[in-house]
Amino acid sequence: MSDKKKPLASISTQTIDAKQGKLGVITLDSPKTLNSLTLDMVREIRSKLEIWCNDDDIAVIVIRGSGEKAFCAGGDVQKLYQSAIGQPGGPCEYAETFFFDEYQLNYLIHRCHKPILCLARGITMGGGLGLMAGASHRVVTESTRIAMPEITIGLFPDVGGTWFLNRMPNGLGNFFALTGATINALDALSLDLADHALPNAHLEKVERALASEVWSENHEENHSICDRVLNELACERSFLEQSSPSELQAIVDSLTRVSQQNCLGEFIASLQEIDYDSKWFHKALASLKNGSPLSSLLIFEQLKRFRFADLKSVFESELVLATNIVRYPEFSEGVRALLIDKDNDPHWQHAHFSAVSSGLLESFFTAPWKDNPLHDALRDIDNKLQ
Repeated sequence: MSDKKKPLASISTQTIDAKQGKLGVITLDSPKTLNSLTLDMVREIRSKLEIWCNDDDIAVIVIRGSGEKAFCAGGDVQKLYQSAIGQPGGPCEYAETFFFDEYQLNYLIHRCHKPILCLARGITMGGGLGLMAGASHRVVTESTRIAMPEITIGLFPDVGGTWFLNRMPNGLGNFFALTGATINALDALSLDLADHALPNAHLEKVERALASEVWSENHEENHSICDRVLNELACERSFLEQSSPSELQAIVDSLTRVSQQNCLGEFIASLQEIDYDSKWFHKALASLKNGSPLSSLLIFEQLKRFRFADLKSVFESELVLATNIVRYPEFSEGVRALLIDKDNDPHWQHAHFSAVSSGLLESFFTAPWKDNPLHDALRDIDNKLQ
């Protein structure tokens, strides 16, 4: 074992010798903040991934979180808030740099040809799901709780959410984006957000099992080895059903019908007509009702406008929207109410999404710069990958 370090960025990295080849392990190491991502952490992870993706000795990469509560609860929203209120109307230097760097990291994970295992135990939300979504082997457990709750703070599901939410079966991405509903391991598997389910007790065995393998120079063979190892450690479906039963399956047919609606008003009206007495469902409806009306419109439009966009275009579009949102007072007000003052009484800019003018709507989808800075940055990532 070598290359151990714990930089100020609150991640640690190590390489582990296998029978042939090596594992590269990245640990998000800030359990007190539920491993929430800072700009330093994003840059440290990306720097190490860029090296390992092109290091012939590294056969497989593992990304995990420290502690039992969370893989990653998302970005450090309070730092984004300080940036937004420190430079009202923008440019919001820290926040905009954070999005720019974070999306490059997300794209790199999606594009890396080597197996990347993401061990998503516990809370996996926002930016945490962004790390997980692009991994080739997405692992969940009985304690996994996944959500994209950005509507509650006046933001939108970014980090590639436009890509993976639009690829959920039956168009269910709109429901999760607009309600911030939490899903578990069973739901993640059924919605193609996860590939393997392991009991928490088996997570500590993953690296030992991987280290006992003879890794190939052929990346496809290594992907197959990872699948075999994870399948050998996997839990039975009955274990997940007993430990964390699915709420989603009871109304999946109704949600599928709702998801066919082509305008936001009809979607919300149809959703509210579903007759299902469940704390989980009522909480989802409450998040939509109490969340930012502007965000609901931006979320619906973002998913619709870029439904068929390629991965690069998705991240470029998200940078436009995220930059414009963080410069607008809705975001800072949402964070203030939920996380700063914690009065849960946000004073949104609009009482209803229908009050948002077409001109204001279009302004959020209009780039604030002549050239999108991600265009060249993502091209460079592709060029650097072997």
